[in-house]
Amino acid sequence: MSRRLIFYILGLTFAISLFFSGCSSGKDPDANAAHDETARKETSPDDPGETKPARDNTPDVLAPKASGDTVYASDTVSIDASNTEEGYVMVRYSGTNKKGKLLIVTPAAVTYTYLLRGGDYEAFPLTGEDGTYQMTVYENIKGDSYAAVFSQSIDVSGVDPFKPYLYPNQYVAFTADSEAVELAEDLAQGADDDLDVVAAVYNYVITHITYDTRLAENVSYGYLPDVDATLDSGKGICFDYAALMTAMLRSQRIPTRLEVGYSDDLYHAWISTYVDEIGWIDNVIQFDGKSWSLMDPTLAANNSAENVREYVGEGSHYTVKYTY
Repeated sequence: MSRRLIFYILGLTFAISLFFSGCSSGKDPDANAAHDETARKETSPDDPGETKPARDNTPDVLAPKASGDTVYASDTVSIDASNTEEGYVMVRYSGTNKKGKLLIVTPAAVTYTYLLRGGDYEAFPLTGEDGTYQMTVYENIKGDSYAAVFSQSIDVSGVDPFKPYLYPNQYVAFTADSEAVELAEDLAQGADDDLDVVAAVYNYVITHITYDTRLAENVSYGYLPDVDATLDSGKGICFDYAALMTAMLRSQRIPTRLEVGYSDDLYHAWISTYVDEIGWIDNVIQFDGKSWSLMDPTLAANNSAENVREYVGEGSHYTVKYTY
């Protein structure tokens, strides 16, 4: 399909994006102005008299669950590995330590560190390749000292490469009742394909969310984004921007990776997304029908288009450390 999508970018400053964060306000009646109110029809190239209905914008929110089929547990820790082929594990911590941590070491020896909030099961993605994952729960002893209280290796195979990027997890938390899911459905109305949805969601986020400098300067360790709170407030940090867009696209069946790493020497968060026409879109300020240039909604929302293109370039400013 040949068409040109230009992503319009606001001006401000990017220098303050030290931690992950997000963006977006409540729904705007004009948010989907780029799309018709009713489903658009296209004439089939094979049959000029045949029309094709618009893309189905019905949300599809996958719900991670602790099925209980494969469980490793102690008195205070429970790891449910019943659905590893879906790309996630469920972990529950019922201890009294206020600073519990979960470390997941992938088969490629990449260590992911999560804070455990206690109480219900939480979903954590398996974003490495097939192989053995080492999972260890730590409790804080004093200061920066921690002690392991439970450890388990889990063999994982047959994971659908897209599933970890379709499910909600601790970093990208949303449900079928989330406001972000409803808004994504509205924005996708009348879209012909996934590219239209990506464009609509991206443009909405970068034009409705402003960078929260105060939060960036005072964000605490272990900060987690709240996609609906970001929509309601209309502001956030890079982690919020990325989590919001990720949740919205995943709810529309579009695999999306929340990526965390470095933009030059600044710790930062952005996204990559997958569409059949292109594959993984790793690089997104502009789309000319064939190529994109890095999907960084925070950068796009806070800089001029010219500066963004110059900065993004071929993506050399970005170094991915983690994907969620």
